Amino acid sequence: MADFDILMIGNFAKDKLIVDGVEEIASGGGVYYGSVVIKRLGLNVAVVTRLHPDDFPRLEELQQEGIRVFPIPADGTSGIANYYQSSDMERRICIPIGFGGRYSLDDIPNLNVKAIQLTPLFSGEVDLDLLRQLSRRAPLGMDIQGFVRVPVGNDLVFQPWAEMEQGLKSVTWLKVDRAEAEFLTGESDLQQAARALSEMGPREIVLTQSSGVTVFVDGNFYSAPFTPRSLAGRTGRGDTCFSTYIAMRQQEDPATACRWAGMITSQKQETPGPWKGNPDEIRELLSRI
Repeated sequence: MADFDILMIGNFAKDKLIVDGVEEIASGGGVYYGSVVIKRLGLNVAVVTRLHPDDFPRLEELQQEGIRVFPIPADGTSGIANYYQSSDMERRICIPIGFGGRYSLDDIPNLNVKAIQLTPLFSGEVDLDLLRQLSRRAPLGMDIQGFVRVPVGNDLVFQPWAEMEQGLKSVTWLKVDRAEAEFLTGESDLQQAARALSEMGPREIVLTQSSGVTVFVDGNFYSAPFTPRSLAGRTGRGDTCFSTYIAMRQQEDPATACRWAGMITSQKQETPGPWKGNPDEIRELLSRI
């Protein structure tokens, strides 16, 4: 049986990035941005992902990084069209353009893993039963977007997750962004929102916004700023941040993991694609702060 530090599960994406009307086709999704940073941090990571066989060649970038990929043929490949204006890369319009389908327990290889990370793009990939089954195998990290971000026509809209209270009881690390936290809790104060989500079961809340990342663990808050010099690589920010945090939590305390997540996510936002930096450089930069 293979041994992996982290098993990532989520649909691979073939996205459209449109900046000032100029379109580019790009690989995407949490398994894409997240698995590379986890591997670069020295952990052994495996990916289970659904996509159309015609897009299997896009997985070669992950395999070249030394990531073990378990591809599942699907009728389509998930994707989002992200519309930006270069004058404000913080704001975007997201339109769903494909869906790679739902996972069943039979899709997931029985691997020996230390942690599992779910990174669905939007609702429909993972149901409550699979969530519970996976949490029995290993501590589970989950991005809430894959349960509350719902394709409706040409839009992605927030909708309540009816099974949220049952589902969050199975989660160790929960990732939310500011908009999701406010929508789910009704709290505009992020610390209050984090407390409310924590009361539903997750041990650690990882909350992102444009200015940085905040972590809530055992009644304590930790934060780290995002300080990118540009936002050319804005897409994939949350995936990079959450994956960095979970990777570092395999060996470091929450405060240290938060600082690493802030620094790596800052670098990632400057360059399109996954973060492919050097951990030694990050360690050196953090030692100066």
